[in-house]
Amino acid sequence: MNDQPQNIDSSTRRDFLKRSSAAVAGTALAANLMSSSVYAAGSDTLKLGLVGCGGRGNGAASNALHADDNVELVAVADAFESQINGSLRALGDQARIKDRIKVADDHKFVGLEGYKQVIDAVDVVILATPPGFRPVQLRAAVNAGKHIFTEKPMATDAPGARSVYESVVIAKEKNIAMVAGYCWRYDYAKKALFEKVHAGDIGDVRSVFGTYLTGPVKPMPPANTRPEGMSNLEWMVRNWYNFTWLSGDGLVEQAIHTVDWLAWAMGDRPPVSCSAVGGRQIPAEGGNIYDHVQVNYVWDNDARASVTQRQIPGCFNENFLYILGTKGTGKISRRGSVVCDLNGDTIWKYEGKSNNMYQTEHDEFFASIRSGKHINDGDRMANSTLMGIMGRIAGYTGDEISWEQALNSQDSIVPQITDGWNSPAALPEMARPGITKYV
Repeated sequence: MNDQPQNIDSSTRRDFLKRSSAAVAGTALAANLMSSSVYAAGSDTLKLGLVGCGGRGNGAASNALHADDNVELVAVADAFESQINGSLRALGDQARIKDRIKVADDHKFVGLEGYKQVIDAVDVVILATPPGFRPVQLRAAVNAGKHIFTEKPMATDAPGARSVYESVVIAKEKNIAMVAGYCWRYDYAKKALFEKVHAGDIGDVRSVFGTYLTGPVKPMPPANTRPEGMSNLEWMVRNWYNFTWLSGDGLVEQAIHTVDWLAWAMGDRPPVSCSAVGGRQIPAEGGNIYDHVQVNYVWDNDARASVTQRQIPGCFNENFLYILGTKGTGKISRRGSVVCDLNGDTIWKYEGKSNNMYQTEHDEFFASIRSGKHINDGDRMANSTLMGIMGRIAGYTGDEISWEQALNSQDSIVPQITDGWNSPAALPEMARPGITKYV
């Protein structure tokens, strides 16, 4: 894990992409011609690898194997052997796919470097480790020319996000299929609503409000339960959700889905700036993530959007979106996807086919590989990830943060891992708004 993300030297992502376009244009046609018929009509077996054998990784691997009957899982990696064994048992219990789980003992890679061997052994890789590891693993996969399903978020700090933007350019250059785990983009009802919004059915979007209010995902265990002799690094990885460098925090890891809704409503144009409030209401046993953050984003046309995130037990839970336009409103709630006029009267409600968005994203991913018309979610996945990161920075510092500041921040919160579990990694402190600063 000693590969470091590269910085973007320009002041904006747009400038960076402009500079990269010449290289992309020069190789894209050749890449398309080479790859368009490689896996035509499902006649060739695709070798699948899984990096990160937690619940989301297992789910993604199952979806991938159900998406295409000529896919075989041949290699897996995780920091911990017990995770690998549990994953393979769970997948092996599924009747339709169990015969295509062909992971030999020498293709079970334990440790922090196992992703490299998985990437070398497969055609398609699922990246589902804690997000702090994602930028390095994503770069390794695109450099190797492998098709990628990458879970959200794709980074936990700005240097990682810049690496992701660069990896997206490389993926386009090599005509690599890249599908992001922003699963709501593949939900039929949500897609239909945003098509209405983008078609102008509610007029110009002026304000968006989203929530992700729920309980803790992986509460931090008491410090006295830490086994004697366990390194800081292993302790943090085993409790990854509670550390910003590994998870991003609740905003960047979980409520990033709502942040992605905000970005979607705004046509995936980056905001100009944001401000935020947040903190830790319920004392934690350790870790350094807040349990609530509320972010307010501003766009160049003075449109506004906000997201409210909370992970506290015993409270009101909600995952909701409200879009205010000049002619009407759009809404996502438990009652479904609807469009209303400015008086609140429903003028459209989604009544079409329902789907399993997790399965659909893999169905479309593998269909694109077979056809050679590869999906690449890279630009929007990178933007949504950085939107979450800038919101966290604003909340944890109390500062107003511009898009350019977030993109070009030099604050690398991910430690350099050069000596496995013995790599030096200090337990980070909780941020204090008005005192904590980022560069």
